[in-house]
Order: sequence, then C-alpha cells, then structure tokens
Amino acid sequence: MKRFLLATVALAALSAPAAAADLATKYPVKAVAVPVFSWTGFYIGANVGYGGDSFNYSVNDTLGFVSGTPGLELANLGLNSSGFFVGGQIGYNYQFANNVVLGIETDLQWSDISGKVDASIVGLPILSFGSSVDYFGTIRARLGYAIDRFLPYITGGVAYGKTGTNLNFLGVPVFSDSSTSWGWTLGAGGEFAITNHWTFKAEYLYVDLGNSDVDATVVAPGVVVGNDSKFHTFKAGVNYKF
Repeated sequence: MKRFLLATVALAALSAPAAAADLATKYPVKAVAVPVFSWTGFYIGANVGYGGDSFNYSVNDTLGFVSGTPGLELANLGLNSSGFFVGGQIGYNYQFANNVVLGIETDLQWSDISGKVDASIVGLPILSFGSSVDYFGTIRARLGYAIDRFLPYITGGVAYGKTGTNLNFLGVPVFSDSSTSWGWTLGAGGEFAITNHWTFKAEYLYVDLGNSDVDATVVAPGVVVGNDSKFHTFKAGVNYKF
C-alpha cells in the first residue's frame, strides 16, 4: 500500500510541469491595447499674450480747405505699438485616418496694444497723440498633422477689431474717434495634449485690421486721418477638449 501511494505522488509531481506547459500553450496571454489619442472634438479655452508693431497714419485734406487741393495727402507717419492681451477661444477639430487634422477656431481678445507720442516744452505737456486696439478677434481654419499627442499646425482667416485714436492739446481732448475694422490673419502654432481632455498651445499670428478713417474735422475742416493697424501676436493658452 505504501509503495502504491509513493508511486502515485511521484507520478503527480512529474506530470504537473507538463500540464502547466500545456495550459500555457492552450491559453496564451493577450497584450492589452493602449488607446490612441484623437484630436477629434469640440474644445474651449483661454489664452494670454503680447503683441505689437505699428500704426501707420495718412493725413488727407479731403475738401482742400487746408491745402487748396482736394484729396491731397498732407502727411504720412508711423507710430510703434505694443501691449498685452487676454481672451478665449472655442473650436472644433476632426482627425482623419492619415493623422491630418482639420479644424475651425474663433477667438476674442481684450487688448492693451497701443502706441502714443507726447510733445512737451520745458517739461510741460503740449501735445499727446496715439491709438489703441481695444479688442480684436479672429475666425480661422486650422490645418495640422497629429504626431500622437503633439499637433503642429498652420492657420489663417479673417480678423476684426476696434481701434481708437485720440489727440490732446494742452491736456484738453481735441478729438477722439474709434471704429471697428475687418482684415485678415495668418500664423502657425503647436498644441500638446497633457491629458485626454486638457491641452496646452502656443501660437503666433500676424493680424492686419486694414485702414480705418478718423474724422479730424474739429482740427481742420475736411481733414481725415487714415489709420492702418497691423501687429504681431504671440500667445500661450490651455484648452479643454470634450
């Protein structure tokens, strides 16, 4: 009896590795698939940035009261501009099977971009003249190529903004005028997905708001100041992707 039990135990011990090997052969362990990140979806976010370039002015005697020649350009000058801005954006991306990403985005910025020149005599302010961009926004298409969680892209579209121009003489406002103008914008950027929902972006845009006329009749009858506003912007921001 003892010999039979010892033989049974020995046989079980020898067959266990073979059975385990057989189970491993019949039931292989499958690798867990890691989900691939997709840029497709709506998003909303905020940004902050810095911009500037110049305001270019053309002073025109439309009626000829000053020069005697209607339509004569009396002067042409430029004024450097710079300042910070803050705002938000909303958009939608669609990622194709070949990793090309096509999207549309609109943004709106509250701006402190401005330029000003002051003239004084013996420390006393005589003349102050300048312009500012009170706000600006864009409506743009975006075209990029997804490298997993990194998305470099180019972008372009229409731009709009409110610019104001004012003149003070001896501390007294002589004239102040503002208008909303439309133009165009072009730029490029990069976006990185920190998580499946939060992304970080850095972007450059060149914005040209075109020319807006400022009525300076209070200074001289028929005098119109044309203000051509354009500027570069550099901004960083975050998006929440739905």
